[in-house]
Amino acid sequence: MKSGFVAVVGKPNAGKSTLINALIGQKISIVSEKPQTTRFKLRGILTRPEGQIVLVDTPGFHQPKDALGRYLNSQVSGTMKEVDLILFLVDASAELSDEDRSLVEEIKESKLPCVVVLTKKDISSNEKIDEIKKNIAALLTPVDWVVLSALKREGLNELIEKIIALIPEGERLYPEEMIIDYPLTIQAAEIIREKVLMHTYQEIPHSVAVKIIKIIERSEKNLLEIYGEIYVEKDSQKKIIIGKAGSLIKKIGTQARQELEFITGRKIFLDLQVKVKEKWRDKESFIKAIYQSG
Repeated sequence: MKSGFVAVVGKPNAGKSTLINALIGQKISIVSEKPQTTRFKLRGILTRPEGQIVLVDTPGFHQPKDALGRYLNSQVSGTMKEVDLILFLVDASAELSDEDRSLVEEIKESKLPCVVVLTKKDISSNEKIDEIKKNIAALLTPVDWVVLSALKREGLNELIEKIIALIPEGERLYPEEMIIDYPLTIQAAEIIREKVLMHTYQEIPHSVAVKIIKIIERSEKNLLEIYGEIYVEKDSQKKIIIGKAGSLIKKIGTQARQELEFITGRKIFLDLQVKVKEKWRDKESFIKAIYQSG
């Protein structure tokens, strides 16, 4: 039996969350084309007869412009000190970026085995893939390579086999039926933020944070009451999220409630308040209160 923790790292939009969701076969991480979608270290658990893989989704590694960006990068670096193997995801349809090169240095510093995973094979070409491989090989010596398309489910089994071959021997770390290892407070906050990302544009996605204040269980009614706060940096952003006569916040709340009911198998009462916290992305104490309290 094999078991181990595997960090999934890459620049924003390299396909980390999409890959983890495809490997687990269920939505573990929210997905959006907007940068900084993933802000927590989320663990998805894949159990096979021959081994158990704990995949740790991480924020996109980028050039930080504020305290939030620095915090998210620190989550990536910190994760690489806590795992057995690194999956370095590189977008096979794009040029190698400065973020990719910076992340290579972090990976080398970790001294952990690394598998380079070239994603989005379906929208790239063999020539482009060969070029990216050559550029990465000049910077890093991985233990293996995988080229795949998570959306088309091509290369997933090959990746799983290679991961199991590289993680240590050991008993299962989690019960066989368990597929996530993070609390409902984080799950609910991320689902709510995903719905905000779906319906807003321009600067708002970067400026939104969600905190679950409390969850009350009403067992006799098979009901969960979830109370959350959506934070933005400006009054104008608050007005956009609330929408005309409260239309947008109602849509966000309804979609989040429906997804939470599907996930939990319970009725959900969801109460959302939109609040302004000026320049919160540069307030380290606020960032820690949001992202270390889940």
